Amino acid sequence: MTPMRASSAAAAMLSRRRCLAAANRMRPLVRAFCDAPSSHPHDAAVGGAPRSQEDHTEKVGAAKATPDVLDVAIVGGGMVGLAVACALSSMPLTKHLRVGIIDSNPALKSRNYLAKNSVPDSRVSTVTPATISFFEEIGAWDHVQQQRHAFFGKMQVWDYTGLGYTRYNARDVGKEYLGCVVENKVLCNSLLLHLQEELDDIENVIYPTRLVSLTFPSKSNQAGMKPTSSEPVSAGQTSGELHRSNLVKLDLSDGQTLYSKLVIGADGSKSNVRQIAGIKTTGWNYPQSAIICTVEHAVENDCAWQRFLPSGPIALLPIGDNFSNIVWTMSPEEAGRHKSMSPEEFVMSVNRALDFGYGPHPNSGTLDYYMEKFFSGIGNTAASAKECFEVPPRTTGVISERMAFPLSLMHSHDYVAKRLALVGDAAHTVHPLAGQGVNLGFGDAAALAKVIAEGVSVGSDVGDLALLQQYEKERKAANVAMTAVLDGFQKMYSVDFGPLNVVRAAAFHGAQYISPLKRNIISYAMGDTKFPLFS
Repeated sequence: MTPMRASSAAAAMLSRRRCLAAANRMRPLVRAFCDAPSSHPHDAAVGGAPRSQEDHTEKVGAAKATPDVLDVAIVGGGMVGLAVACALSSMPLTKHLRVGIIDSNPALKSRNYLAKNSVPDSRVSTVTPATISFFEEIGAWDHVQQQRHAFFGKMQVWDYTGLGYTRYNARDVGKEYLGCVVENKVLCNSLLLHLQEELDDIENVIYPTRLVSLTFPSKSNQAGMKPTSSEPVSAGQTSGELHRSNLVKLDLSDGQTLYSKLVIGADGSKSNVRQIAGIKTTGWNYPQSAIICTVEHAVENDCAWQRFLPSGPIALLPIGDNFSNIVWTMSPEEAGRHKSMSPEEFVMSVNRALDFGYGPHPNSGTLDYYMEKFFSGIGNTAASAKECFEVPPRTTGVISERMAFPLSLMHSHDYVAKRLALVGDAAHTVHPLAGQGVNLGFGDAAALAKVIAEGVSVGSDVGDLALLQQYEKERKAANVAMTAVLDGFQKMYSVDFGPLNVVRAAAFHGAQYISPLKRNIISYAMGDTKFPLFS
């Protein structure tokens, strides 16, 4: 072999060795690339294998900057949870926030107006003018008005002893109405319809699943803090992982994992969020249950009625046309008996409770005459001070299922923690005798959304404890006051004792004839923050 050929052969062999070495270096990268999950929505179909749960999470969050990271995760898609989401989506400062609603209720898929000519549902809420204003501000009230609802401008409250009664009229405070009775499903549907208007990707906002667990960041992983020298960053830890370690981790029942700067517990009185967070509560069960149902009359009802009976109050609330809603508090044994009665027997029992049963109708007497004369000079006389007692419209039929549920009082020691806030029944439950429970919840929703917006305006972390404590300070005072008033009423009107009956009669007469007191009671019940005493 000539020297030239030997040199060429050596060069060729060296070139082959270099190619083989390069190929060996490439093989692990090729394997890693081929084994990696597909990032294209159609790649799984090409490969013949179904997409994993992680792929589903990616698809759900496709419109989000980081698929599994939220600014606000709302656990519970009921009325109050949806109200928080609506409020955040409606305000310029917060509409950009990435919000997720976690709830497996299939009703959240509803996107159409509910028919007005259907039988009213037995689960209703009496919303106050303050709540209506909140719904108007967030853009949901227009949708309520397209569905069944019933305003009422008058209310009558009386005692079974016949010793006194009180009439309230919206004209007493210069208003058109005292409140509005709306089915719960109409409120939820209206909030959903507004969310759909505000969001292009509402399906990506609602996670139709359940919360399994929450993992809060350790104290050393405070948002915005850099790792200390004792907490070195591992070589494989990405900036995304570092960011998520400062957030709340939410594990869901369908296998998804979310991370959020703030978790809002709106999941009811048996709140899973509250229990996982270890927030303690104070409360007790009342020896009462409530029966609710829808009844029918021969004439339209335009007044809210409530009579206090020995076992608890019965309320008759207008729901539109010739329909009314019954909320009747009684012992659990009586509730079981009334639930199993025939429709005819139940109708007779309702009419007896609202008319001639248990005691006589209140009649104006000498005491009424002198009280009216004495207090007529104190302020302008309220329009309802001269209204006489009326008998409610007779019930002709029960047209819905009768539902019974136990009554209780509960109040959370804390409404907030780092990256956590409770709203509605998750934070407090009250006796339903004044229909204030859901209004307190909507007050929570409005206040929390406002605080979050204020935090965003100054660049605060939405999960910052100091920020969330502003919400707690405002709402806890209002909720504790209303809880105390309602619990006091429950105790005062659940005892049949002669001297106490006289005290109750005096309270009815005072509320009927002392116009300044009456106006303050109305204003407080309508959502004013003043305590219902003389201003």
